[in-house]
Amino acid sequence: MARTVIVGASVGGVRTAQALRAEGYRGEIVLVGEEEVAPYDKPPLSKALLAGTATAKSIGMLPERAAIDAGIRCQRGRAATAVSLRERRVQLADGTAIEFDDLVVATGARARTSPWGNPPGVHVLRTLADAEELGAALRQGGPLVVIGAGFIGAEVASTAVGLGVREVTMVDPVEVPLSRVLSPGVASQVAALHERHGVTTRFGVGVTDVVPRSGGLEVRLADGSTLQAATVVVGIGAVPNDDWLDGSGITTDDGVVCDQFSRSVDDPHVWAVGDVARWWHVRQQRSVRVEHWTNAVQQAECVAHNIVHPADLRSHAPVEYVWSDQYDWKLHVVGCTDGDQQHVLVGGGAPERSFAVLYAAADGSFTGAVIVNWPKALVTCRRSLALGRVPLAQVRADVEALQPKSHGVRGAAR
Repeated sequence: MARTVIVGASVGGVRTAQALRAEGYRGEIVLVGEEEVAPYDKPPLSKALLAGTATAKSIGMLPERAAIDAGIRCQRGRAATAVSLRERRVQLADGTAIEFDDLVVATGARARTSPWGNPPGVHVLRTLADAEELGAALRQGGPLVVIGAGFIGAEVASTAVGLGVREVTMVDPVEVPLSRVLSPGVASQVAALHERHGVTTRFGVGVTDVVPRSGGLEVRLADGSTLQAATVVVGIGAVPNDDWLDGSGITTDDGVVCDQFSRSVDDPHVWAVGDVARWWHVRQQRSVRVEHWTNAVQQAECVAHNIVHPADLRSHAPVEYVWSDQYDWKLHVVGCTDGDQQHVLVGGGAPERSFAVLYAAADGSFTGAVIVNWPKALVTCRRSLALGRVPLAQVRADVEALQPKSHGVRGAAR
């Protein structure tokens, strides 16, 4: 019987196992995970679980009974340490090894470590244990300093405010939050959202050190000022968990290097899924690595199909999509929205908190959108992006048609 070994039991690994069965895979499936706990979903870690409205059980993805029913053999608490392509087996930290016919690398990414050390009170947020420890700290009160204004940092700040933490400060050397995915004008609105909820923002200045001080922490900034904190969260990005493949003959370069089919460039039976995969995106004509939940799910489905149907390989070329919950905003980002592209703002039912910002390339073709609290606009924009090169004017007309009768266009293209 054929055997597929999946290393990594987060969303990419679990969804690959489930999709293999859905595709009709009849071989053995072994799901290897480093953590002792059953697989769980990660988006709630910085939101519902941190806020206490979700539990470890409620965010579980693959209960033991479901795994047994699907014929998925889970190996929890067993980190993979090496791969032998010649012997076709994965070496585990406990000294055992598992042979494979196909290998799926789904080991994800880990939080970038604090360059200022890890004295008590300094946290990162990537795992269930991280979230539980941070949640306990936040319930002791503030002040809280969040270093890094990406999705994790912004969501932690929002959740902390909801928990009643006083004196929340976000620090980032960039001028606006979420600068990797939002244009400056839109990002400034996100900054204003945090400020309206009482968060102090210190953008445009970096952190030089974090040091223990009289029972708390002192965050030192590049402009010479300091911030006092009971808790510090470091959210400065992630790095792929690919170092365990060193010496295996599987090429890595900030992720496992794959072709358009998410297949290692070195072996047609080694695949990569999710945050750890760097693959050739045929639509963008470049190598990419994406750290978003939706990409992991879609890539898992693609890889499962390709394993089961090797004569009908599918390229993985998704439209980028990520969402974030911050205060009363449900923020969706689809397609390409960064840089200095032309864009137009279209108001929704309550324009001050419901709107869409539509982006276009220099030739006027629609490239992406930021949508706040407007699900119908999200559906329209995703559908347009899936069609290919659709003119911005057409997408704008389609979104405007969704407006309630009393509202009109609130912004103009530039």
